Amino acid sequence: MRTALVIGTGLIGTSAALALVQRGVTVHLADHDREQARTAAALGAGSDEEPEGPVDLAIIAAPPAHVAGVLADAMRRGAARGYLDVASVKGGPRRELQALGLDLTAYIGTHPMSGREKSGPLAATGDLFEGRPWVLTPTRDTDTEVLNLALELVSHCRAVPVVMDADAHDRAVALVSHMPHLVSSMVAARLEHAEEAAVRLCGQGIRDVTRIAASDPRMWIDILSANPGPVADLLTEVAADLEETVQALRALQSSDDAKRREGAGGVEDVLRRGNAGQVRVPGKHGAAPRAYEVVAVLIDDQPGQLARIFADAGQAGVNVEDVRIEHATGQQAGLVQLMVEPKSAPVLSAALRERGWAIRQ
Repeated sequence: MRTALVIGTGLIGTSAALALVQRGVTVHLADHDREQARTAAALGAGSDEEPEGPVDLAIIAAPPAHVAGVLADAMRRGAARGYLDVASVKGGPRRELQALGLDLTAYIGTHPMSGREKSGPLAATGDLFEGRPWVLTPTRDTDTEVLNLALELVSHCRAVPVVMDADAHDRAVALVSHMPHLVSSMVAARLEHAEEAAVRLCGQGIRDVTRIAASDPRMWIDILSANPGPVADLLTEVAADLEETVQALRALQSSDDAKRREGAGGVEDVLRRGNAGQVRVPGKHGAAPRAYEVVAVLIDDQPGQLARIFADAGQAGVNVEDVRIEHATGQQAGLVQLMVEPKSAPVLSAALRERGWAIRQ
């Protein structure tokens, strides 16, 4: 691939363009908002000038509801040898293109499984997709050259290609992305009018659950409008669990011992099923999840503290597998939770204590 046209210079399109430019590909940028395309160009993502002729690959980074229209326009004017989109829904756009009577041998639907709560070209980075799954949905009609161009794009972005059926993809993202986003928003909505004294007690748990609720509602309306059925089916199941859990909690309020036992059993059931589902979430680098030991370190909120901890861990010969930070309420301090192999936890704890760190048991 020597040339590419990115149509849609938001977070995903601009990030892909930045990655391609870094690999020496000549990238042209287009957007219905010319100012946004100029911004992406100013960031080094390519040129906002039209290409002189067909490019090797056209990348459509428009919202799902507009993908088919933008693709159809690009195909009809022969903008590229191959075409792909990066929308988060795959079945709908393909069916729309088929309904328009277009030759889809030169098209493949794709979806990079990466993003941020922020949107727009200013949020873009050339390493956004690094190490992340990038779904490809070829059909028997997909031209081999187009599939190879798509794989080359994924390679340039240092992502991991995953081949799926389009409708299977849509059901999967409903489960792992779309439905969780709505549930996160519903939980966060409970905070909108909550008492200030209660909100001040927010800890890492509520931050984890509500983090993705900060995303742009307009963008999510586009996404959910393109995949409403699978999301609604999942929310129906969640609603059933909620109703049963509410009934179980009400039973726990009863003065009748038998009802309280029944209620406790109902709550325990949903918690245990939650445990069973959570352990299926892939671990580091997409491998099977592993159990790590947590070494909790109290730190002051000052520059260089984290760098010192990681340097001290390195000197102790311990690899930190993951890290979380919980900030103290009303204090310039926090708790850094270092996840390490169980056998390394005593070694790291002793080494950090020796270097003056306060370890919380």
